[in-house]
Amino acid sequence: MNISTIFFDRTTTLRSGWRFAIFSLAFIFAVTRVGAVVFGAMTAFGFPPRLFSLATLFVNSTVWLSLSLLFGWVCGKYLENLPFRALGAWFTRLWLSHFAMGCLIGAITVGVAIMTAVAFGGLRFGANAADSSAIVITALVSLAIFAVAAAFEEALFRGYILQTFARSGLAAFAIAMTSIFFGAVHLGNPNAGYISTANTMLAGVWFGVAYLKTRDLWFVWGLHLVWNWMQGSIFGIEVSGLTEITTAPVLTEIDSGPVWLTGGDYGIEGGIACTIALVISTLAVQFLPLVKPDEEMLALTSPRAVL
Repeated sequence: MNISTIFFDRTTTLRSGWRFAIFSLAFIFAVTRVGAVVFGAMTAFGFPPRLFSLATLFVNSTVWLSLSLLFGWVCGKYLENLPFRALGAWFTRLWLSHFAMGCLIGAITVGVAIMTAVAFGGLRFGANAADSSAIVITALVSLAIFAVAAAFEEALFRGYILQTFARSGLAAFAIAMTSIFFGAVHLGNPNAGYISTANTMLAGVWFGVAYLKTRDLWFVWGLHLVWNWMQGSIFGIEVSGLTEITTAPVLTEIDSGPVWLTGGDYGIEGGIACTIALVISTLAVQFLPLVKPDEEMLALTSPRAVL
């Protein structure tokens, strides 16, 4: 056995496991270094970081999004000879239609989850008596925060990590691995539990399947953004246990339980109603002719002949 085959395939390309390791180590190192500088600057300017505060969430997500795209581009360029647009974050021919379709399917999926909980008597909703200006401000501010947070998570989990394994013919493995990571990073959210963690991993599968359907990040970003925004800003439901982002939603949630159905204080993502919606939506994305990839993106993201 030639020791070089441990590191390189027959096309002399570094193997996907090593590419993943290089990206991950570079990203983690940069996050810790850059994060310390950014948090220091926030404190100096009178915005000390607080866990789950609006400022911290927005700044964290913006920094992490930038680093995910930066290292995804650098690794793609120098390890696989790929252009930036291979990451799926560029304005390719179908980007807008993919984003719009993602938003639509995300909204429908939230609707299915909520209707399931309502049908079984677990949830009811009433109009929010808050001032209309507060509702509008909440909708706009939360849209910005959810947009950058969803963009970061997709750029990291469905970006270079998933894509580099997919180019090695290991797409199923990549979806499974990134879905486990996706569930793990939400374990620290308020009121997280077994069902919420399982649902978050299932959402990772949903997003992974969505990425493979279009081979860009616009479709999956639309799914993720609208899923979060509608839960919190429209229906007044906790988003992965968080309530600080949507202080004045359009509707107020009345949760009668049981927790296994509605998710309780974690929000609907912690209940079986969410599981049902995610399974249905994942199957729909996979098997219905809803969207198709741009030919250039398909060529940039498909497995090579020999890896």
